[in-house]
Amino acid sequence: MSSAAHAFVRPFVGRTAPPAPVAPEVAPLADPATMPRRDPLGRPWPGREVTSGGVTLHVRETPGPDGVAAVYVHGLAGSATNWTDVAGLLGTRAEGVAVDLPGFGLSRPLASRDYSPAGHADALLCFLAGRGRPVHLLGNSFGGAVAMTVAARRPELVRTLTLISPAVPDLRPDPRRLSDPRMVLAMMPVLGRWARAELAAQSPRTRADQVVRLCFGNPSLATEHRLAETAAEFEARARLEWAREAVELTGKAMIASWLRKGSLWSTAARVKAPTLVVWGDRDRLVAPRLARRTVATVPGSRLLMLPGVGHVAQIEAPDEVARAVAGMWDAVAAGRW
Repeated sequence: MSSAAHAFVRPFVGRTAPPAPVAPEVAPLADPATMPRRDPLGRPWPGREVTSGGVTLHVRETPGPDGVAAVYVHGLAGSATNWTDVAGLLGTRAEGVAVDLPGFGLSRPLASRDYSPAGHADALLCFLAGRGRPVHLLGNSFGGAVAMTVAARRPELVRTLTLISPAVPDLRPDPRRLSDPRMVLAMMPVLGRWARAELAAQSPRTRADQVVRLCFGNPSLATEHRLAETAAEFEARARLEWAREAVELTGKAMIASWLRKGSLWSTAARVKAPTLVVWGDRDRLVAPRLARRTVATVPGSRLLMLPGVGHVAQIEAPDEVARAVAGMWDAVAAGRW
């Protein structure tokens, strides 16, 4: 899991020094007075199955003004509930649809059982096309990669794009990127059976605590009611016959896609929508140093780097993320992006 190797320069007489890297343009923030107050005990938004463009997904919908829609896409092993707070904070500016990707959350898998990044992007693309109007598209981690692919392939469907720690290629072999070291053993032929059994025996609350320690820059910020919600969701998904398959095959396909030519970097360069990139400087899963490369690759994008925040900024720092997204929407509407 490495991004490009560090470049090096061999100086020689007469060679002109390369230009200093240009700092990415900083994203504007909306006036907090224009934002609603966040309910720290807010419950997940109501959910239902919706069929659009021939694809059926479970979604959670946030009320908002007619004519403006935001679609939220979770990361690997996440779900629509990852966007509860941000969708609520942006509800005065856009109605929200947080999707469960095929096989995740409460969405059933596709009949094709295609869990590749391209397969997930196809499903989301069809779902959005069936709605018949462009949307503000937001994605975190793997969902960011999927959203980026949709924006590059069908620019007419995306008004703006927000990428929160998108899963750009990062092949670092760092054990700190795992919620449990037994996950490595689980992929091995002999020890794998034991490791998988051990992992399966973990309580939902233990898994929720592990995920927070991995994904938060400051795990102490996770509230008790959110941990309980996450544990309950893990418990519910354990009863779904396709849940483990979806996570394992999606994860393997994502890593495999990083190794092929025509990677996500070339996709990023084709994005045309105004784009906000958000990253936490304590992200353990996708290296924060890739934030600048992402902004340099996506044309016309701006960066919000959040100190002390981890991989799921929309959960750990929802107020800051919502202000940045609203700031982009306002700037785009005023022609200032």
